[in-house]
Parts: sequence; structure tokens; C-alpha cells
Amino acid sequence: MNDSTVTLPWLVIRQDDNGNRYRVGRYATRAEAQKIVDGFGDRGHRQLYWVERIGSNGSS
Repeated sequence: MNDSTVTLPWLVIRQDDNGNRYRVGRYATRAEAQKIVDGFGDRGHRQLYWVERIGSNGSS
């Protein structure tokens, strides 16, 4: 398998205090993405982070 065939359907999204949203990263599994979100929370990041599947709300 090469990089062009890897599917990364899970996104970590960050929303700042002004409501701006940013894609933090793409991951192969929901569990992997959730570990990233949990890590930000454990380190005291104050922004809102969540996991989203590509296409779940019209995003791609």
C-alpha cells in the first residue's frame, strides 16, 4: 500500500473563541482521532476540539 491508497476519513476539528474552525488533522480511525482530542484536553487547551467523519455534515 502506498500513500495514495490510505484512507483518512476522521478529522479533528478545532474551534477558537471567535467561532473560527480549523482542521487539525486526519486519521484512519475514530479512536485515533479521539486520542488526539483527549490529549488536547489533558494538556488544558481551552479551545473546543471534536472528531468528525468526512462527509458527515457535508464537509470533505
